[in-house]
Amino acid sequence: MSTDRSPGGHWPEGYDRLILDEVDSTMAEAARRVGLLDRPTWIMARRQTAGKGRQGRPWSDPPGNLAATLIFRPEATPAEAARRSFLAANALLESLAIYTDRGGLAQKWPNDVLLNGGKVAGILLESSSGGPFVNWLSIGVGVNLRHPPAAVRNATFRPVSLLDEGGEPVAPEVFLTTLASAYATQERKLSQFGFGRIRADWLRNAARLGEEITARTPREEVTGLFDTVDEDGNLVLITATGPRRIAAADVYF
Repeated sequence: MSTDRSPGGHWPEGYDRLILDEVDSTMAEAARRVGLLDRPTWIMARRQTAGKGRQGRPWSDPPGNLAATLIFRPEATPAEAARRSFLAANALLESLAIYTDRGGLAQKWPNDVLLNGGKVAGILLESSSGGPFVNWLSIGVGVNLRHPPAAVRNATFRPVSLLDEGGEPVAPEVFLTTLASAYATQERKLSQFGFGRIRADWLRNAARLGEEITARTPREEVTGLFDTVDEDGNLVLITATGPRRIAAADVYF
């Protein structure tokens, strides 16, 4: 276990890190430790035994990949906290661009990063709130640095790894430092310029912007032209019956 704040490279000021050999999931570990932390903390595990993705789906972490969670207490409403998925996505793309060709990277709404059309990274947010502001927010990040998960079958977006797609080899601890620095930059942008700047940065790298996509919710399937992401982070599709704003869905194209 490590609590060193300077693991090599430029660890961002004001953030801690905790590196563990094995946990069930970094998200679960973050929730257990939140009461003991006095500053934003990245928790990384070299091995997860019960990693999870969106909607309770399992997340596989072969050795050499990154599994990490940032947990902190932002002064944010639940809606504002949820929009931090865009900060994390921007930070992930900027971090990956250091180790591979930026032209192969794209953002897939709401919280995936694609490399050469395949899923290389995913983001999961959890929070707790008992009033107008969240008590804490955790941002879980999984990145296929060396190996795509072998257990995934018939995925809409094939899992890929940074290394298999021609990227440079990078150790999880090193990538965590890159990502933590990039995320701290996104928080500074949010503080200085507001969510509009974060949104504009995300849209510049959005996959299939202006093209037809399908958003599938538990209640319906909506197909239309991907017009934008609005100021609340909703997906906006132009359909035959007019614009549709979608707060949460799985996207297909």
